[in-house]
Amino acid sequence: MGASWDSTRVDGRDMTIYTSVPAAKGPLPAIVVIQHQGGVDEFVEEMTERVASAGYVGAAPDLYHRDGPDCRDDGPTRRARLLDVNVVKDVNTTVDFLQRHSAVDGRRLGIVGFCMGGRVAYLMAAAQPAFRVAVDYYGGNIMVPWGSGPAPFERTAEIQCPLMGFFGEDDANPSPADMRKLDAELTRFGKAHEFYAYPGANHAFMNRRGARYHAQADRDSWPKALAFFEKHLR
Repeated sequence: MGASWDSTRVDGRDMTIYTSVPAAKGPLPAIVVIQHQGGVDEFVEEMTERVASAGYVGAAPDLYHRDGPDCRDDGPTRRARLLDVNVVKDVNTTVDFLQRHSAVDGRRLGIVGFCMGGRVAYLMAAAQPAFRVAVDYYGGNIMVPWGSGPAPFERTAEIQCPLMGFFGEDDANPSPADMRKLDAELTRFGKAHEFYAYPGANHAFMNRRGARYHAQADRDSWPKALAFFEKHLR
C-alpha cells in the first residue's frame, strides 16, 4: 500500500488530494474520503489508509484549498467559508481525477465523509451520479445550505445511490431528532438507506486522536461500512 499527495486543478488553482493505493493489482474500486472540520489531517489520512487497507483506492481532497497554503485560520472559520457550489465542484473534480487514475475502475466509486464530510456525502449522493454508494458519519447541518441554493436535505429526492448513516445518540448536531427526520425523508422518497445510532457516543466518535473517540462505535460501524461498500462496489 502506498500513500501520496497528488494535485489537480479546480477553478485555475491547485487542489491537493491525499491518495492511498492498495498493493493489489488494479483496476480497483475507489472511495472518496471527505474531511471533517479539521481538514485533511492525520485522522482523515488514517481513514483514507483504512479504506486502502480494505482494497479500495482512497482519495481525500482538500476542500480548504481556496484558502491558500499560508492560511492559519481555525477549522470552524475555514468551514464557514465553504459554499455548496464549490464543494460539489471539488468533489466532481476528485471523481474526474479517480476516473483518470491508472489503478481505478471509474465505474465503481463510493464516498464516505465524517462530520462536515458526512453532510458532503449526503449532498454528493444527490449531485454526482457516478457514486454507487455513500456513507455518512454523523454529518451535521444537512438541513442548512452553504451559500445559495438548496440544502442537501432538500435534494433528498435526487439521491441516486444507497446511503448508510452512523450517528451518536449523545450528539447534538446531528441530534437523534435530526436522524429521525433524515430517515423519514429518505423513506418518503423511497431511497435505500440504513441508519445506526450508538448509545453513549457523541460527535466525532471515529477520531482516535480526539477526546470523544468511542471505541465500540468504531469497532461496530467500520465493518458495517466496509460490508456496505463491498455489496455495492465489488
